[in-house]
Amino acid sequence: MSDPPAARAEDTRPGRGPGRRAAAVTVARAVFIAAGLVAAYYLLPLDRIDTIGAEAVLACGLLVVVLVFLWEVRVILRSPHPRLKAVEALAATLALYLVLFAGAYYLLDRSTPDSFSEPLTRTDSLYFTLTTFTTVGFGDITARSQTGRVVTMVQMAGGLLLVGVAARVLASAVRAGLRWQGREPPSE
Repeated sequence: MSDPPAARAEDTRPGRGPGRRAAAVTVARAVFIAAGLVAAYYLLPLDRIDTIGAEAVLACGLLVVVLVFLWEVRVILRSPHPRLKAVEALAATLALYLVLFAGAYYLLDRSTPDSFSEPLTRTDSLYFTLTTFTTVGFGDITARSQTGRVVTMVQMAGGLLLVGVAARVLASAVRAGLRWQGREPPSE
């Protein structure tokens, strides 16, 4: 059994305190969430959803992304480590957003063949989602149908909002959380 004063002394040494441990837990949790979402994307029986179901999945999925994001902002405000929680929130929201659009592209290709320049596997759909989100757009896979182009434009606009507005909201939540804890003076 360890001596409590010795354990406390160990925790106060530089680089050994709760901050480093919290950072490791945050990174692990973010990786676990992203990996879980990608695994769910590959394991869910998406082949059984029809066109109307695909549209409903995308609409409901976007609502879920917004709700998860708002919930994460609330958690950041109350977290003892708001900066770390913001990193985790951004990772979770981003992974959910990307997997949602990959699923939408996959379902669109299944329900309306020739929506894209080539048939899409789940990996191809995720690849197209990432190249669109990162604005790399290699051009090897392109949306051909009007629906495919609309979904791609929604993803592009949403990606800009996610990167711009969401990052600003998270930064504000971190500042508010730190102010609430008395660890950062109010901004002027």
